[in-house]
Amino acid sequence: MNHTQEMEKAMQQSHKMGFAEYERKLENRLDVEKRREKEYEACKHLTTDIDSQIHR
Repeated sequence: MNHTQEMEKAMQQSHKMGFAEYERKLENRLDVEKRREKEYEACKHLTTDIDSQIHR
């Protein structure tokens, strides 16, 4: 996968590793993807809460 400098910077800021390290070890990829899934679920819950408050 080709990635840009912006993608590399975001990876470093979010996960404290670059794409090369991410791609090198399966354990790193699994850790990153677990964190992404947790963040996604948290955002879904937050969005649901906000939507329910708006539509009262």
